[in-house]
Amino acid sequence: MSMRKAFVASAMVCVLSGCGSGPNAQEWADDVCTSLKPWAGEISDLTEEANGAMGPQSSPEEAQKELVTLLSGAAEATETAREGVEKAGVPDVDSGEAIADRFTSSLAETRDAYSDARDGIESLDASEDSFYDDVSQIMTQLDKDYQNVPQVASLNSDELRDAFAQLPDCT
Repeated sequence: MSMRKAFVASAMVCVLSGCGSGPNAQEWADDVCTSLKPWAGEISDLTEEANGAMGPQSSPEEAQKELVTLLSGAAEATETAREGVEKAGVPDVDSGEAIADRFTSSLAETRDAYSDARDGIESLDASEDSFYDDVSQIMTQLDKDYQNVPQVASLNSDELRDAFAQLPDCT
């Protein structure tokens, strides 16, 4: 086979197999939504469980245990969502790589915020009088860290915005 025929053959294979292009906007939005929807539900479930287990009758040790469980679960769920979004690839839209990176880095920063809060709560001495004040400070820091995570709601892609709008369970 001549060099020219080999090039044409490989170019045809590339074109037919979609070589070099990522999923279209709708496919990517669907994959991302598939990763994020269970994550949001799990965070909500973990929060409900922790709130239910930490009543006025809870000891500081029980509160600490429940908060560590909540924050560990939130960090793990966020990592699973990040992996799913990363697996979705890069959407075949303008600035697709930057958009995909923004989604995965936002989830990584959220995961890290949960992990940092978990580590902080875990390191507290529940027998100290300042325990609840210290918990409050850690949770306030978690809120600040979460607010500083780049939000992905303002997509710079009309194609992706439209694709997500067609997924009512994802908005």
